Amino acid sequence: METILVLAFLETDGSLGKAGREAVTAGRSLCDALGASLVFGLIGESLTTAAQQAGGLGANRVFGVAGPEFATARYVTDALAAEAICRTAQAAIVVAAGTSRAARALPGAAHRLGGRVDTHVTGLAAESGTISVTRWYYRQRMEAVLQRARRPWVILVDPGCFAACDAAAAPVSIEAIPVQVPALRTTVTGFQSPAADAQTIRPDAELLFVAGAGWTKVQSDGKAHAPEAADLILGFLRGAKASLGGSKSLVDLSGEGQAVLPFMTHLNQIGQTGATPRHPKGLATCCHGEEPHTVGWRFINERRAVNLDPNCGWARGKADVLYVADAFAVMAKVNALLSNDQ
Repeated sequence: METILVLAFLETDGSLGKAGREAVTAGRSLCDALGASLVFGLIGESLTTAAQQAGGLGANRVFGVAGPEFATARYVTDALAAEAICRTAQAAIVVAAGTSRAARALPGAAHRLGGRVDTHVTGLAAESGTISVTRWYYRQRMEAVLQRARRPWVILVDPGCFAACDAAAAPVSIEAIPVQVPALRTTVTGFQSPAADAQTIRPDAELLFVAGAGWTKVQSDGKAHAPEAADLILGFLRGAKASLGGSKSLVDLSGEGQAVLPFMTHLNQIGQTGATPRHPKGLATCCHGEEPHTVGWRFINERRAVNLDPNCGWARGKADVLYVADAFAVMAKVNALLSNDQ
């Protein structure tokens, strides 16, 4: 029976975190299908909290690499720790959350182990002892099912594709693995991030708000109102704690010499870049809902749109609800309601 290892880089508080608990769900589904035991591998500064979580989640064995050198993301230490855990656990299948930290280090660890790695996995299945993974290609337009004979097989599951499991803490023994860390050339001195009000990309937000190029176009009075549009959008993001997305036509306007929203960058673009957010709800405004933009919406559970055109793409089965109205007026009213609630 192949050993299935759930490998997790711990959060700053020493816990598994939401993405890590989603990877546990994925790993447990394989274990249940194959009748295998659940093995954990933990990497972080302190493992106590995460180990208790693992015990409550039914871990049979817990391997860990701990120390201040492993508190933050660094390729050399993360790859060494992952390699050491995989070798000690003799893992054939390694399941981990597809975070930026894991995606940076685990492909290198898989190469050192002589294995293979697949990223952006959105589904796992096992039948008759054969494991299959599902992932998307060509900017999320083609779905493929893959199987591999080479082991170890490292599988990075995209956050948001599995439910995050929860369980009460339970005691469990940690099998500590010593790792000889070489001389480090980089030192993490701290983090710099925008203020909460300036943050527009929130992967864990309940709502994705997508702005289209119509926000910067000439309105019914014959004038463009880009500053007013920026105030309305930012006001809604602050009030609803929503995440901001943008259509390609909007984020490309800066190169065309047109009025732009100063906070909108290509990092906010969804659709053609292959970015596929997985928020429970989505609200599109001033965009037509045509391909490739709606490709990025395939994993949004409830989709609504605001557009003056009743024949826009959103009205053709792409939105659950379409409001035929002026987005400026609608969002001004919504922001007023949010202000009253606060």
